[in-house]
Amino acid sequence: MGSAPVSDPVDPIDPIYVSDTVTTAIKILVVGHFAVGKTTFVGTLSEIRPLRTEETMTQAGEFVDDLTGIPDKTTTTVAMDFGRLTLNESLVLYLFGAPGQKRFTQLWQDMLNGALGALVLTDTRRLDQSFDIMGLLEEHGMPYAVAVNQFDGAPMFPEAEIREALDLLPETPLVTCDAREATSGAGALISLIEYLQTRTPQEQG
Repeated sequence: MGSAPVSDPVDPIDPIYVSDTVTTAIKILVVGHFAVGKTTFVGTLSEIRPLRTEETMTQAGEFVDDLTGIPDKTTTTVAMDFGRLTLNESLVLYLFGAPGQKRFTQLWQDMLNGALGALVLTDTRRLDQSFDIMGLLEEHGMPYAVAVNQFDGAPMFPEAEIREALDLLPETPLVTCDAREATSGAGALISLIEYLQTRTPQEQG
């Protein structure tokens, strides 16, 4: 599976306004290392035309972005992706996709404000690249779930092995998803929301 954005799945006649029945809006971060499929994920799930801030990668970028294993990667997010997903008649999620490169870490400070939790996308071929992302979330006390994005040709491992490799706490949700499929992606978000609902007021800070 490539990490280039999928075609916009939003029907142009769909309403752009939130339904009058919505009583709760939650800000969720979609994070992960470089080229893990964040833009694809947000674009697939968003019920409105997603905001994308992608730029074509230049030759100079080869010195700062590791393209090992992803030779077809031609664009990169330079600010954020934004989308919206209504889970039910009363709950809407605002999805903020954050760039994965270290040079954009400062941007995270603003994006973390007001977020209830984060979904960390990861790739079994590059699990080690998720450590910095999870470390940053933990540093800011941001709860998260982990979703293994199923790239074509990527190796599959038992859940226990992935948990051990990522050093996840027992309560941290770990699911698999395909960022190109709306139902699969929504399932990953639901696992995060269900986890957030189990946290005590003290844990929620």
